[in-house]
Amino acid sequence: MPKRFFFGMLASTEERSDSGSTDSVGALLALMSGRRTVALTGAGISTESGIPDYRGPEGRLRKRAPVQYNDFVRSEGSRRRYWARSAVGWGRVRTANPNPAHIGLAALESSGAVNGVITQNVDGLHHAAGSRRVVELHGNLAHVVCLGCDARLTRAEMQERLAESNALWLAEREAEDGAIESAPDGDADLGDDVYDGFVVPACGCGGVLKPDVVFFGENVPKPRVAEAWSLVDDAELLLILGSSLTVFSGRRFVYGAGQRAMPVAVVNLGPTRADDVAVVKVEGKLGRLVPLIAERLG
Repeated sequence: MPKRFFFGMLASTEERSDSGSTDSVGALLALMSGRRTVALTGAGISTESGIPDYRGPEGRLRKRAPVQYNDFVRSEGSRRRYWARSAVGWGRVRTANPNPAHIGLAALESSGAVNGVITQNVDGLHHAAGSRRVVELHGNLAHVVCLGCDARLTRAEMQERLAESNALWLAEREAEDGAIESAPDGDADLGDDVYDGFVVPACGCGGVLKPDVVFFGENVPKPRVAEAWSLVDDAELLLILGSSLTVFSGRRFVYGAGQRAMPVAVVNLGPTRADDVAVVKVEGKLGRLVPLIAERLG
């Protein structure tokens, strides 16, 4: 088992510069040098690609509540609300591009410094950036599944069905486009009085169509969790990038690192649930920090 290393000065800093403090970045580079690293990423790595997260830099939950699995499955109204918002917001997620943090992380994998990525994100940007060994814990918004017969289709195909069934409704939303904000689920924030009349297509079997992602209140599939643990077992350092670790699906790997006497490092804007165990904490924008790390270690 790798030993746990602490630096004489715990490299946590209160300043929130774009590139982190010199001491903390240097400490992180020293910790990563010569150690196989597994990266655990959250929404903070994709905000610079224009995809919002659930929490701001202070870690406070934004006013918008996430979709709950039981509500989606049991309530036709919840499904109508979700798919209506998704029909408006999907285009912004579909056209989002990897930012320098995604690209820098892919470069770290190519150089051998990182052995793989465990991500809580559903935007597919790690694959788009060139990362090869990626475990998408919560699935990928690009896919849709029927809860009745397990039939699958792409999100693009689902968008065509939504557009065919709701052409006038979508035209009205397009007229309001300047006032509509993107939301974390790959959807959009709309008023509460716009969902009447929106038609949600069903599967050919009559079953409920759901994005192939893990909603709040839903369990991550066990094979996917096992695949993520295999990455942890093959590493000597757990690197948290852009996650507050509020939900257990990601935080479990911090606990697992502790059981393995594996050091943990954090790069994030704002507090995380791993700050008290992190050997190194760097505050700053990932779009500058991750490419910097890749350049120094490459």
